[in-house]
Parts: sequence; C-alpha cells; structure tokens
Amino acid sequence: MIGSGLYFGDSIFYVVCFLLLMWIVKVLAWKPVTKMMQDRADKISNDIDSAENSRNEAADLVQKRQAALASSRSEAQTIVNDAKTNGQQQREQIVTQAQTDAQTLKQNAQKDIEQERQDALVNARNDVADLSIEIASKIIQRELKADDQKALIDSYIEGLGKQHES
Repeated sequence: MIGSGLYFGDSIFYVVCFLLLMWIVKVLAWKPVTKMMQDRADKISNDIDSAENSRNEAADLVQKRQAALASSRSEAQTIVNDAKTNGQQQREQIVTQAQTDAQTLKQNAQKDIEQERQDALVNARNDVADLSIEIASKIIQRELKADDQKALIDSYIEGLGKQHES
C-alpha cells in the first residue's frame, strides 16, 4: 500500500488506463486536431500572403494609373502648346499675307493712278493741241499741216512743263 486508501494495483490500473486513453486520443483525435490546426495555420498564412500580394498589386496599379495620368496630362499640355503655336503661326501668316496683299493693292493703285495721270496728260496735250490748231487756224485763217502743228505744240508744252518743274 502506498498511501492511505490507494492501492498499488489501482495506481497501475489508473496509469495504464491513462496511457491507453492518451494513445487512443493520439490515434483518433490528435492527428485530426493537429492536421486541422496545421490546415488552419496554412490557410491563415495563405490568406496573409494573398493579402500582401493583393496590396502589392494594388500599389503597382496605383503607380501605373498615376504614371498614365501624368503621361495624359503631359500629352494634353503638349497638344495645347502645339495648338497655341499653330494658332500663333497661322495668325502671323494671316497678318503677313494681309500686309502683303495691302502693299500689292497699294502698288497697283499707285500704278493705276500714274497710268491715269499719264493718260490724262496725253489727253490734255491732244486736247490742247487740237484746240491750239483750231485757234491758230482761225487766227491765221489758214490751216497748217496737222503734224507740223502738233510738233510745234508739243515742243511748247514741254517747254511749259520744264518751266513748271523748275
């Protein structure tokens, strides 16, 4: 007897029952429980890895979106600058063309005016010559040859023109 009410045989029986119970638990429950715990740990680990991968992919996507946005802004700014430059060039071309057209019109008008002036002078000379011939023929009561009279009047008008220019 080991203790007061506990027998050695009972103690061995309890130890054997305990060991048998532990072996049954190990065979029937321990492996499934540890497998379940390992599966749960693996799932948690996979979920953490998946979440980390998703976070990394999201960060990469954010960077790509920001890069695309920056590229779009840059491209839009380039388009606006090109449009401004083209508009400025077109404006300058239009102004230059308008100035050239105005200068051409002015020169043509001056040429037309000069031509009209020359025509008016020729007509005036002819009118003066005809009038002078008529007056001279009435005065001298005879008619000179038209070529002689015209030469005489032209020389007289040129002389007047030279005196007037001086």
